[in-house]
Amino acid sequence: MAMSKASYWTRRRVLRGMAGTWALPYSVPAFSFGSDAPSNWVTLACIGVGGRGTQNLRSFLGHRSCRVLAVCDVNRKRAEEARRIVNEHYDNTDCTAHSDYRDLLARDDIDAVSIASPDQWHVLQSAEAARAGKDVFLEKPLGLSVKENVALREAVHRYERVFQFGTQQRSDRNFRFACELVLNGYLGELKMITVGVPASRAVHAIPPSDPPAWLDWDRWVGPARWMPYRYGIVGNCGEWGHISNFSLGWITTWGIHHVDIAQWGNGADNSGPVEVEGRGVFPENGLYDCATAWDMTLTYGNGVVMRFVDKQKQPQGVRFEGPEGWVFVKRGAIDAEPKSLLREQIKPEQRHVTVSNDHWGSFLDCVKTRQTPVSSIDAAVRTDTVCHISDIAMRLGRKLHWDPQREEFVNDAQANRMLSRAWRSPWHL
Repeated sequence: MAMSKASYWTRRRVLRGMAGTWALPYSVPAFSFGSDAPSNWVTLACIGVGGRGTQNLRSFLGHRSCRVLAVCDVNRKRAEEARRIVNEHYDNTDCTAHSDYRDLLARDDIDAVSIASPDQWHVLQSAEAARAGKDVFLEKPLGLSVKENVALREAVHRYERVFQFGTQQRSDRNFRFACELVLNGYLGELKMITVGVPASRAVHAIPPSDPPAWLDWDRWVGPARWMPYRYGIVGNCGEWGHISNFSLGWITTWGIHHVDIAQWGNGADNSGPVEVEGRGVFPENGLYDCATAWDMTLTYGNGVVMRFVDKQKQPQGVRFEGPEGWVFVKRGAIDAEPKSLLREQIKPEQRHVTVSNDHWGSFLDCVKTRQTPVSSIDAAVRTDTVCHISDIAMRLGRKLHWDPQREEFVNDAQANRMLSRAWRSPWHL
């Protein structure tokens, strides 16, 4: 679905923001550069430049239609390193480094932001970016509650922003082909989906300590409940990502990827399951408190059953099953039975999903065309919701009924209270 053309994106403004970068006069015609003319650049800022954030940064630097103007991180070492990477790439000193993301959102020379901060920040930073007129590339998962996710969706639509979710498997041919086989009935009527992903891990208690001078710990915690600093937990999502104050754990961190493909192949980008039940295992003590194992069963209104488990029970990936065969897909591999399914060609008149072969490049293209990217905000909320309601069901230890239209549990006040989470003052939407 096309969005209205952004009116603020002008060649003069981009060139003014890039003054001194190439020392080019404003009178240089666009055809001198072709599609790489400054007037065609998407100007970008990167918020959160840890491990994954830096990977996204480098991916955007690989596109000549993009110009990275600024980076931001509450970890001063990471911010300066990201700034160095950008400046070395462009062979100048123009990139600016910040500790407060709001400094970037206030700049009128930035078209879009790439956000890869810890999970507790995702919704707030993305919603404020949308309100500031910036398009958003958000690393997965979404927020720490379903209500947060819904609020972000409302903001993206209200401000008519282009939003790309970091579920990059949608830009992979094997995943796309597997989903199109399912959607076009090559397996017969879809009956069963099995999703296997890694689970979180436990760790013994880590004593509090003073944060290092290069880290703004208060801002790192942000809207999450206050916790004292502990050495190591800001390293990457393999650490803080197992602490429920900052993340739901790998049921979202990893689960989001393969659940997203299950939703895609089930044609459920604007819907979801109607029942969820199962069990999970949680650490009894220690700092990490997210699920270390789970076995969930989700039933959809169309009769499809999805088994969502940790990979100790099933291979990591997604398996679709029907009466006429199955297809299994994971990163770097696809298999099917009968094998002839792998040789099928999806016909032009059959059902096709959005084609994207470059998750970052397609986002930049959509910023220019105002088209909806392959990993839209609507699909992102629905996929994230599957992970959230699975976590809630295993914590409550009972079967739950879900209304995908109202996006709430049916006649269950206790479960519905778990769809939202309070934010620490002064942070709010």
